[in-house]
Amino acid sequence: MALALASVVLAPAAGAQAQPSFRSSVAPIDPAFRAQMTSWHGGCPVPVSDLRLVRASFWGFDGRAHQGRLIVQRSYTSPVVKALETLYYGRFPIRRMQPVEAYGSSDERSMAADNTSAFNCRGVPGAGWSEHAYGRAIDINPLENPEVRQGVVSPPGERAYLDRRKWKKGMIHSGDKAVSAFAAVGWHWDGYWHSLKDYQHFSWNGQ
Repeated sequence: MALALASVVLAPAAGAQAQPSFRSSVAPIDPAFRAQMTSWHGGCPVPVSDLRLVRASFWGFDGRAHQGRLIVQRSYTSPVVKALETLYYGRFPIRRMQPVEAYGSSDERSMAADNTSAFNCRGVPGAGWSEHAYGRAIDINPLENPEVRQGVVSPPGERAYLDRRKWKKGMIHSGDKAVSAFAAVGWHWDGYWHSLKDYQHFSWNGQ
């Protein structure tokens, strides 16, 4: 079984309120997890050996610290962990954070559960592989930050969050803590797109 890297414990920034320290670890996909990893299949654009299981602290909707898990391509773990650290100390709330295996590797079920996730070997209609299929994109709080494509809202029924003038818990806005945290590590927010809006989606290349 592959060995996990030692957890990294980072101290909160000066002036931050007392809270548990941010904790993270990065490890190869071990045989036990690989056996249940239905989000990967033959023909995916990245091998399992290039994927890593990231464990990281996040600040929940309940106002408490939690440990979540994401699957990320190994070359992108450092920026993702750094962005999550910034979100944690900024107390940006995340509902839950689990690999899509917890939802049968269904993007629809994961979004409906308001689950923050990264790797999922799936395509984009008419556009080839999603950046999620490479493990270099992350969707945060999908219910509060839906995708709007040609008038279709995904997850469906989340029109309550289409008015982006609102500032409800977990929503992402231009220039806010979430956008700034990922911009600081060179990642892009797809809420800036013009052809469609994908308010939950961050990626290394803006796609």
